[in-house]
Amino acid sequence: MALTLFSFWAATAPYRVRIGFALKGLDFDTIPVDLRAGDQHGEAYRARNPQGLAPALETDGGDLLTQSLAILEWLEETHPSPPLLPPDALGRARVRAMAAIVACDIHPLNNLRVHQALQGLGVAREAVTTWSARWVSDGFDALEAMVARHGGTFAYGDAPGLADCLLIPQVYAAARYDLDMNRWPALKAVADQAAGHPAFEAAHPRNQPGAPRP
Repeated sequence: MALTLFSFWAATAPYRVRIGFALKGLDFDTIPVDLRAGDQHGEAYRARNPQGLAPALETDGGDLLTQSLAILEWLEETHPSPPLLPPDALGRARVRAMAAIVACDIHPLNNLRVHQALQGLGVAREAVTTWSARWVSDGFDALEAMVARHGGTFAYGDAPGLADCLLIPQVYAAARYDLDMNRWPALKAVADQAAGHPAFEAAHPRNQPGAPRP
């Protein structure tokens, strides 16, 4: 299956999908979409993804998938091994809840277009940063309790899965707000474990097309 991911190296939503690909051992081509330069607003990209966001995934059949969680669920259904979700319904619900905290509660309030909109309304950059950090912290507080209860080596049990696909990019983004991860020891332990895992290393922003080189 030939898969093409439209991705921006620094964005957390494509980062989630790259982790999923790497955990599944799937190869894919990357077409960079520079969100900071406004590539997502171009006519060619809007024809693929009318919402003008990244990621987007084009399958070998020419189908176009959008939204990182939908893409990860599609990967799970079409390539079930190794699994990103637990085998039991209760476990799957818990993992999806962890993922939703990031995708629905944290990320929408601190992404690039929201920052740009707030600054366009005259909110100072420093105030935007403080405002965003508050929502990351609130989400991490909730995730800390869930991971401390249900986690093992990773966010849910001892194998990396969907929750980690969402958590690790958000930990990466948290550095923008100078948040001290020692406040969330369970999350920090998972992030430290992921840092030594080849799938997470392959998906890391520094290893993507378009990333600045040292």
